[in-house]
Amino acid sequence: MADAERYEGDLEAAGRHGVETDDDRLPGIEAPGLYVRHPWLRFVALGDSFTEGVGDPEPTSPNGVRGWADRVAEELAEDAPGFAYANLAIRGRLLDQILAEQVEPAIALQPDLITISAGGNDMIRPGADPDAIAARFERGVEQLRRTGATVVIFTGVDTRFQPVFASMRGRIAIYNENLRAVAAHHNAIVADQWALRSIQRPAMWTDDRLHLNPYGHHEVARMVLDALAVPNSLRPMAPEAVRPSRWRDARVRDIVWAREHLVPWVVRRIRHQSSGDRISAKRPFAEPLFRPGELDETVAGAVPGDSALETGGGSNAPQSPSPLSSPDQFPLDQSSPDQSSPGA
Repeated sequence: MADAERYEGDLEAAGRHGVETDDDRLPGIEAPGLYVRHPWLRFVALGDSFTEGVGDPEPTSPNGVRGWADRVAEELAEDAPGFAYANLAIRGRLLDQILAEQVEPAIALQPDLITISAGGNDMIRPGADPDAIAARFERGVEQLRRTGATVVIFTGVDTRFQPVFASMRGRIAIYNENLRAVAAHHNAIVADQWALRSIQRPAMWTDDRLHLNPYGHHEVARMVLDALAVPNSLRPMAPEAVRPSRWRDARVRDIVWAREHLVPWVVRRIRHQSSGDRISAKRPFAEPLFRPGELDETVAGAVPGDSALETGGGSNAPQSPSPLSSPDQFPLDQSSPDQSSPGA
């Protein structure tokens, strides 16, 4: 960390109820013996559309999306003076692009918590080799762990519930086992999407079937916070149950999906294009983070010269309350901008 020493206490003892410590070196804590929820002050997220937040629209957020990483950062920022967050993820990025474009900038931000989700766009390509992809992924994890930061990596989703992607299930399972071995070897934390049953149904995904919707991002955020043993305010949340479709209706939806999402993806591949070609990282600098609508409340209650205005979230902070601040406000078919195809 640039402005504070790293926490050297017993992270294993953090548990579900936070850390109780007599260690006065805990960042952001001036007096010993205070209750704290977690030891991290600077969180950087790396990855592709999953980490950028595609599928979870928020007009007041950079790139127009929120996502699980923002939701995690919002929780980590609670009662954590000086907490800062950066998100370097860009939709459509392959593993090698993430390693080449995001790892060094992430390290330069001096984080003490890093999440990296990569390889998903590689895995959906024909002929993908999960062993080779995982070997390259490990080199990135090794580089990140050398900083001393806590590193969280993600397994892939069990695609059994999605007929279109069910054939990839074995390949993803092999990749996941490789990632678990990488985590064990480098003392990283596993955020296990494969075991996250709550997102294994179509109602948690957008119409493109590749990106989580707000409900899905909410559930992943809960899972990540649980993996970090951080007490949090997030509660299970899901859309209303939908009646099973008739076979004919399901096939019609498959045809519509292929026309609107699969074909454009194939065309982009032929043209060597990506949905992220004109997209930049939504939070390239480690800055304070405000929940949707929170900055307006801070500004409304501040007085001229108030430090709350002087230390705001910078250019990336939301500027007005959002009507999309909680998952239960979304219709099931809500989708985000520019998420029109696999690999986006």
